Amino acid sequence: MSSPTGPASGLPVRMPRPRQPGRHRRPEPVAAPEGAPALVLAVPGEPTTATRSLAEELLSIARSELPGLDARIGYLDGDDRSEYPTLDAVLAHAAAERTARYELALAAGREVAKPEGPVAVVVPLLAGPEAATMRRIRQALVDSHAAAELTDVLGPHPLLAEALHVRLSEAGLSRADRARLFTVATAADGIVLATVGGEEAVQAAGITGMLLAARLAVPVMAAALDEEGSIASIAEQLRGSGSANLALAPYLIGPEVAADLLETAAKEAGCAFAEPLGAYPAIGKLVLSQYTTALGITPQPQGAPVH
Repeated sequence: MSSPTGPASGLPVRMPRPRQPGRHRRPEPVAAPEGAPALVLAVPGEPTTATRSLAEELLSIARSELPGLDARIGYLDGDDRSEYPTLDAVLAHAAAERTARYELALAAGREVAKPEGPVAVVVPLLAGPEAATMRRIRQALVDSHAAAELTDVLGPHPLLAEALHVRLSEAGLSRADRARLFTVATAADGIVLATVGGEEAVQAAGITGMLLAARLAVPVMAAALDEEGSIASIAEQLRGSGSANLALAPYLIGPEVAADLLETAAKEAGCAFAEPLGAYPAIGKLVLSQYTTALGITPQPQGAPVH
């Protein structure tokens, strides 16, 4: 029985673990530099509650990796009079805030340097290159009159292959990993990797597709979801090469296409389909990686040893 001041005599007392010295100590997490530009996630597609929840979850992952990060959401099809602000409005607001902070510091008599560099780093919420969407993002940067830097899209990347694998396994279309000996009765022996953005996007998706094929040990071919007949044509090619049980794997975060487009394409190709990548943790880390790369910041992974 414990006393008001602690455990009864004879019971072990939990003491704080001392900080491990030497080369294997756990590092203090790297925080965002003071005054660092905002990370603005450029979200395509129709703004919805689900879209906002997805974007907020991804930014929450990014903030957990880089404490102090100023992260915001800008919608390409937003409405500044609603809860879905447009990308150009978010950038303009970030620029106005930085100017106001500088002027307040001067008014208070503090000696501060005039802010330079980008006010924000814009990260497109796209797995692959989608030319029309990227043009709209660039135009939003121009319309905002804010000094903002635009990063590349999130893929190709091995983490996207990992995320695709997880979504397929969640749908019962692949084993969770090759090390497990049990089989999945509905496992696909051929994967159609669905993307949007035409031939350029298909080629980029094909790179991640090769990484996915290596993980699953089955053929993977990319096809354009926004080109009529492309998904069905690739499905026929896979069947012609010996694949009998196909699966459609969306190489998409989610907001890029209408929800029913995947189901329609899968029916035309005669195969099952997995869910889009969504808020898989690796997507949030890729968003942050694009931001930190643009600024030359290297966050220390949580729990990694210092050498």
